[in-house]
Amino acid sequence: MNPNVSSIDQRRAQRKRANFTVVVTDAINDRPIGHLGNLSATGMLLISVYPPRSEAIYQVSLPLPGLGMQPQTIELGIQEQWHEAAANPGQIWSGYRIVAISQSDAALLDAWLSLPGGHG
Repeated sequence: MNPNVSSIDQRRAQRKRANFTVVVTDAINDRPIGHLGNLSATGMLLISVYPPRSEAIYQVSLPLPGLGMQPQTIELGIQEQWHEAAANPGQIWSGYRIVAISQSDAALLDAWLSLPGGHG
């Protein structure tokens, strides 16, 4: 990720809604941390039952369907930016920025983001 990209530019990145269920997994302890709400080249929205630690950094993996016969799983380093209670009781919405991604996973993410449908 480019350190010169401002947080405003990150927020303006086109987000793609997940129109299917994608479970985001903590890669360190292999436990789900939430469901993907939307995803961009610079960040993501997760819907979970537990609030994350403020500004915590997580190593996560998630499958990206539609790039072949089987979903392609990518691994990211993400940092919590904000979280709040959702309208549905028991749900927390959390915004994260991507702080680490390999070149090959970035290429898969770019390919997935360019697929038709689901942009928001």
